[in-house]
Amino acid sequence: MTTIESLLIERSHNTCELCKTAQNLSVYAVPPTEQQTADNSILACKTCIDQIEKQEQLDAAHWTTLSETMWSDHAAVQVVAWRMLSRLRQESWAADNLDMLYLDDDVLEWAKKTGDHEQDATVQFHQDSNGTRLYDGDTVVLIKTLDVKGSSVTAKLGTVVKNIRLVQDNVAQVEGKIEGQTIVILTKYLRKG
Repeated sequence: MTTIESLLIERSHNTCELCKTAQNLSVYAVPPTEQQTADNSILACKTCIDQIEKQEQLDAAHWTTLSETMWSDHAAVQVVAWRMLSRLRQESWAADNLDMLYLDDDVLEWAKKTGDHEQDATVQFHQDSNGTRLYDGDTVVLIKTLDVKGSSVTAKLGTVVKNIRLVQDNVAQVEGKIEGQTIVILTKYLRKG
């Protein structure tokens, strides 16, 4: 029995189909997909996948290999290349490649389905007052005394807040417990502990 992964390994010669690295490879199903197949998946490295899924900031230098890999015979690779070139279109090399890249109508329709190509390359993350990235479960320290609205609680300068939760639709806010009460705190008043 042949697996999707073994087909992709053979197809890509065991390298990332986007950047050609041979490290930290895994199967990535190119959205939107109902059922994963070798035709709608690629073999990609963790660096590429993290940037595609906006888990890490987009590094334009990492993607310069798209100048070669965008010419793949495989639609899934073409779709991801087109999306990433579109996100990087402010880079002259990416804009040039995007102008050269021809996709069949059905492949272009697939590439446009997520709307991801309409966004720019920057990704917003929750960051403390020093620009350090915050994650769910982090411990932070207040850098300013804050009055908690709708409560008699005052959160003092230097208060440690453990096990924060990131507010999903606002990168300027986290939730944490102070004196047993869950409150929303602005990230600009926090320092990672």
